[in-house]
Amino acid sequence: MKYFILLISFISLGLNAQDTEEIDYSKQVATLDSTIETLYAVISGDAGVERDWDLFKHLFNENAKLIPSGKNKEGEHIVRYMTPDDYIKTSGKWLFDNGFHEIEINRETQTFGNITQVFSTYESFRKKEDNEPFMRGINSIQLMNDGERWWIINIYWMQESEDNPIPEQYLSKQ
Repeated sequence: MKYFILLISFISLGLNAQDTEEIDYSKQVATLDSTIETLYAVISGDAGVERDWDLFKHLFNENAKLIPSGKNKEGEHIVRYMTPDDYIKTSGKWLFDNGFHEIEINRETQTFGNITQVFSTYESFRKKEDNEPFMRGINSIQLMNDGERWWIINIYWMQESEDNPIPEQYLSKQ
């Protein structure tokens, strides 16, 4: 009887059993590199391209925070704490409407045991083919490996400004 009710539910929603299978994201979080590459890839896309927010949320520990920092209108340094869902609510529409490609140009990594701190310098473009970034900055990404996968614990970032240019040591070494 339960199977019949489940089947009726699928039919009434226009679903079939294949539509309910969970997607396997294990390759995206198997290594430190794949986790960070997926982070940049999942938020990037041209205007009108939906992001895979399920994959985005899969990258993060359940208590993870995304923490943008900068100056407010009064010139005071501030931070804002967001969950991955908060980030989607506040930035998802803007990313979709405007297009956004964030490209990592340098990475400094420090690991101790199962924790890793990454200073990841980025450039941001509206379209993939743009030549000049409209923004640059540094993502400070804290990650943990639980023995099975990598989890993003926090991302704390700051945009470059005239008053605060990115130090040479964090720029691309190409």
